[in-house]
Amino acid sequence: MNDRTEQASARDRMGRLILALRSQGITDPRVLNAIEATPREVFVSDLFKEQSWDDKALPIDCGQTISQPYIVGLMTQALEVQPRHRVLEIGTGSGYQAAVLSPLARYVYSVERYKALLIVAKQRLEALHIDNVITRFGDGGEGWPEQAPFDRIIVTAAAPVEPTALLAQLKSNGIMIAPVGAGPVQTLLKYTGDGHGGFRRETLCDVRFVPLVAGAAKDA
Repeated sequence: MNDRTEQASARDRMGRLILALRSQGITDPRVLNAIEATPREVFVSDLFKEQSWDDKALPIDCGQTISQPYIVGLMTQALEVQPRHRVLEIGTGSGYQAAVLSPLARYVYSVERYKALLIVAKQRLEALHIDNVITRFGDGGEGWPEQAPFDRIIVTAAAPVEPTALLAQLKSNGIMIAPVGAGPVQTLLKYTGDGHGGFRRETLCDVRFVPLVAGAAKDA
């Protein structure tokens, strides 16, 4: 298969994926455009490139995963990001979610506990000329206090209990999307600030995420 045929095939597969996401309720045009413009194949290993456009999670290094496109779309849409927003992402992983967020927000601050993952994610973002994602190696559960408060927070690993340390870094009228629960199946929650220090909690769906582990990985 030559390069032109491969590009046409990739466009066709991406088109089918976007139609599938629409049918599942991902209808925000800005979110769909961001997903369509982000080459998911860049964020997976060569072994899984043929599955890049499938609507399923795929394994990456350090025992982590790149999320299913539907979940990426659902979380991104629920986050209601606006162009001047500063977004905190917990769990850089492959860099894919940050890349999807980058055209929607002013800045994306992303924290990753695995240095090996973070190095590769930064290389991918740089190769795509994405310059508004700022990364940090560290404990995601602690957030990024020096840059707080954030307009939006997205957590891509499951907190065993409500992540109060992260909620404390959210603006009073902000939104946080996070999977919460200690079991193999967690609840994806949307926290919306009421402007007075409280939060309204909305259940979005059941999900399966890797756990949010305390501390930065010492061997990565």
